[in-house]
Amino acid sequence: MRQLKLSKAFTLMESGPVVLVTTHDGKKDNIMTISWTMVNDFTPVFAITTGAWNHSFAALRKNRECVIAIPTVDMLDKVVGIGMCSGTDTDKFARFKLTPVQGKVVRAPLIKECLANMECKVIDIVKKHNIVVLEAVAAYVDTARKEKRTLHAVGNGTFIVDGRKIDRRKMMAAKIPSGA
Repeated sequence: MRQLKLSKAFTLMESGPVVLVTTHDGKKDNIMTISWTMVNDFTPVFAITTGAWNHSFAALRKNRECVIAIPTVDMLDKVVGIGMCSGTDTDKFARFKLTPVQGKVVRAPLIKECLANMECKVIDIVKKHNIVVLEAVAAYVDTARKEKRTLHAVGNGTFIVDGRKIDRRKMMAAKIPSGA
């Protein structure tokens, strides 16, 4: 094996999928691209890593809610573009021709063009590591959407796209919660 620089170790575990997180600051909607996500157990609790460097973080901290929207591979250039500009001076819904949809629980909008959306409440912020812990309070999937492959950031400007699905549900049945 060849040794890898520790500064690149994160590229071995960069999770996925890349998500879009919407917020509402009381005046306007915003979107940020996040590739650092984590599922916590089989409950609808998730975590993202973000901080003051993202314009949306102040709204996330203040209003304690957001929407996690899951884009697909056909949206890659929009996903990257959203991450390359700031909501301080850009209406990202308008610039990237995305449709905000009012959810049922939180004020932040869903994104119509995404495969899935989860309305979330902030249940904890771990300041030391910039981890925002979220609980999903509503979830939606666009079953009519033809493109369903999601994106996974490697962390160096490249992405991996989901491929074929391999089913091992029977083998893992004892560990999968009922209804999953």
